[in-house]
Amino acid sequence: MEIDRQLGACGWIVQDYKKVNLGAGIGVAVREFKMRGGYDAADYLLFVNRRAAGVIEAKKAGSTLTGVEWQSAKYTAGLPEGVSALMTPLPFAFESTGLETRFTNGFDADPASRQVFTFYRPETLAEIGTAHTTLRARLRNLPELYEQGLWVAQAEAIRNLEESLKHSRPRALIQMATGSGKTFTAANIAYRLIKYAGARRILFLVDRANLGRQTLKEFQAFSTPDDGRKFTELYNVQRLGSNRIDGVSRVVISTIQRLYSILKGEPDLAEELDEESAYELQPPRPAEVAYNPAVPIETFDVIIVDECHRSIYGLWRQVLEYFDAFIIGLTATPGKQALGFFNQNLVMEYNHERAVADNVNVDFDVYRISTEISAMGSKIDAGLVTTFRDRQTREKRLEQLDDDIIYDARELDRKVVAKDQIRTIVRAFRDSLPKLFEGRTHVPKTLIFAKDDSHADDIVQIVREEFGKGNEFAAKITYKSGSQGQKAEQLLQDFRNSYNPRIAVTVDMIATGTDVKPIECVFFMRMVRSRQFFEQMKGRGVRVINPTDLQGVTPDAKVKDRFIIIDAVGVTEADLHDTTPMDRNPKLGFDKLLHNLALGSRDRTLVSSIASRIARLNLRLSGQDREELEVVAGVSLKTLAETIVDALDADRQYEAAQRETGMEHPNAETCDTIAARLIDNAVGPLADNPAFREKLVELRRSYDQVIDETSADRLLRADYSVDAADRARKTVESFRAYIEEHKDEITALQILYSRPYRHCLTWKEVKELANAIGRTPQHWTPENLWAAYETLDKSKVQGSGPRVLADIVQIVRFALNQDEQLVPFPERVDERFAGWMLQQKQAGRAFSPEQTQWLERIRDHIAASLTISADDFQYTPFSEHGGLGKACEVFGDQLNPLIDELNEALVA
Repeated sequence: MEIDRQLGACGWIVQDYKKVNLGAGIGVAVREFKMRGGYDAADYLLFVNRRAAGVIEAKKAGSTLTGVEWQSAKYTAGLPEGVSALMTPLPFAFESTGLETRFTNGFDADPASRQVFTFYRPETLAEIGTAHTTLRARLRNLPELYEQGLWVAQAEAIRNLEESLKHSRPRALIQMATGSGKTFTAANIAYRLIKYAGARRILFLVDRANLGRQTLKEFQAFSTPDDGRKFTELYNVQRLGSNRIDGVSRVVISTIQRLYSILKGEPDLAEELDEESAYELQPPRPAEVAYNPAVPIETFDVIIVDECHRSIYGLWRQVLEYFDAFIIGLTATPGKQALGFFNQNLVMEYNHERAVADNVNVDFDVYRISTEISAMGSKIDAGLVTTFRDRQTREKRLEQLDDDIIYDARELDRKVVAKDQIRTIVRAFRDSLPKLFEGRTHVPKTLIFAKDDSHADDIVQIVREEFGKGNEFAAKITYKSGSQGQKAEQLLQDFRNSYNPRIAVTVDMIATGTDVKPIECVFFMRMVRSRQFFEQMKGRGVRVINPTDLQGVTPDAKVKDRFIIIDAVGVTEADLHDTTPMDRNPKLGFDKLLHNLALGSRDRTLVSSIASRIARLNLRLSGQDREELEVVAGVSLKTLAETIVDALDADRQYEAAQRETGMEHPNAETCDTIAARLIDNAVGPLADNPAFREKLVELRRSYDQVIDETSADRLLRADYSVDAADRARKTVESFRAYIEEHKDEITALQILYSRPYRHCLTWKEVKELANAIGRTPQHWTPENLWAAYETLDKSKVQGSGPRVLADIVQIVRFALNQDEQLVPFPERVDERFAGWMLQQKQAGRAFSPEQTQWLERIRDHIAASLTISADDFQYTPFSEHGGLGKACEVFGDQLNPLIDELNEALVA
């Protein structure tokens, strides 16, 4: 019986009622145990260390279980007299059909049944029984959050999550903008769950191995808020680089593909598979998981999934659902499937706009570059001597064309490489830098997304040529970088912390999660169709960085107050989709087919596709290539293809089942089992030999790639995106409408609307105005309003960098057409002060050098605080020079009239 099998796998000894031996092991499950009078026999009574602890209510397959908890509960209270029990009623109740199992833990705060993959081990139930409490119960008593060192959004996310956990909601999704400290927030969550809720072990899932290394560093650097010691001084944190989970680890960091490999019982996972994104490695159908006694379902209490938009909700989900654990998702871009997986339980929503308003992110502009070949493709005329290049070896040969080669934009950089198209785009970017970053000479840190590894190579070479720089200036950082010299991890570290490289070219290694704060340009030379993936790629530029650190890698950068998306493919204008479903048709790439096979997929369509492609490849191989391949494989391609085809043949499968069973008509279950074994044996030479798979892919890709060196490209466009201008226009128009609507409600607006002004604005009134506009749905700040006006008409906007609060006065005046130029408030004060001093001189009013110094201090105070009064002389910088007493001594009875005069002249 299936339930018996599962109990045995989970460490229980299953016995008949009449042959009971409670000393046979820690956990004994007794079938058809007779309960006291008035009760039927319990299907299974569970004993832990000789004491009754729980029951199992067994139902036939297909039965619904949520309506039978009352039967299980009845048996927990029906124990016969004389039977030793952990407690009464018994605390543990399972309902199971063998295909579905539900579990109720009586030690939970509000015991409720929940679906589990299979049964708990007896040792685990013994621990719970000794503790007389559970994680779910302890979550009700978490202490107040210690918020020092947390951003407001991080504290809000933790509080909201803990509220969800207190109500035993099994899944929760946290949306936080890229750069808002999701991993730091997760470290705080993990610390509180371990220390205060007694979580035994937390799994932190990452998208790929390099993000796991980054996560480990963040945990190692995390200082616990109440203790002050490092997290790793208090608790063991393990990043899985092998397929062994350390029993003492409290936090385990892994990729989902490695976790799947562990559950399958594999000795290890190939390093290259761990380095790739789980999204790229998704199997063609949902990953099937069987129980692994070495990794019971209670191994993890909590699973935190980073970048969950990519790896959690689709074909990997059964790996997560194997564990009886709370699942917490972290993402900047949740899609519909992610929200569905998390039962619509979005506990925190902190988007890019809010992050910009909170100075956690910087905003962006879009600069569009379009060329003729990018838009329409081109033609290489017959008769021209043209270069052909091998995709893998990049070896070139020259050949005269017999026919025209006509290609469209979709074939660029895949079938055809148009050198001048890449060069025209790079040159337009280079020539635009003085306009994009005025007054700067150092190329800003730039990340370019290429279509594939070969395209990235071409871009790097042309970037170096067009900028006239050496190897260190531009570098390719892809999964293949490590096989070509310097490791990708070291290149990434240099890009993050060193002056060079200035420009990094990648395919998608740095697309998600990787933190490179100095990036000021995100350059798209590849199209993406997934909105979530685009947002993650865009997110590489949003991160804030303090000026000192920025200047450490870009010496002439003053401050990072924005980044620029350089769009050379129209991605910002494309109709992006919420999700990009994986292509499961027979045209799936050969490398992906082989990866899926290596990950354990034995889908008949997949295996058949592999056999077909191997057979086709065998017909095309040269003698030398075939010999080299057979040395690596240990088998000929012809034999391998034939073996796979035979294993897929239904008649041969049936004959094998007849031979093995000796039956003329073996049943379907037996045939399926033998068929699966035949297929597994047939594909073994492929699935178990990474070198063979790599060699196959290398040979399969050895097609010619045309190098178009004759088509001259022409620049069609290199300017700010219309979308950016539209956004700026909408911002300006909505702000103007807002101040018009509220001019009678907000004191500062009342004053600014009245000409001449009835009285000078106070700091309190300006602060009230700033708070009011900041509370709008648009979360306006002086920074984003200033940027909007600058985008619309830069000739009328002066000043760059951070804004001061008083700049809101200048913005309102400019919006009301009271000023022709938008000038920073401090600069306006300086200008008016210079004019006032000139007027005094022309009127014959002279000031001593000491008086002039005091007047300049008054000017600087007004520039920062909008106004000045006699009370302000008690504070810095005036107090450092004698304060109010000294000012009275310097100016005599003219001090107060002078204060009033300057307030009027410099501010009004």
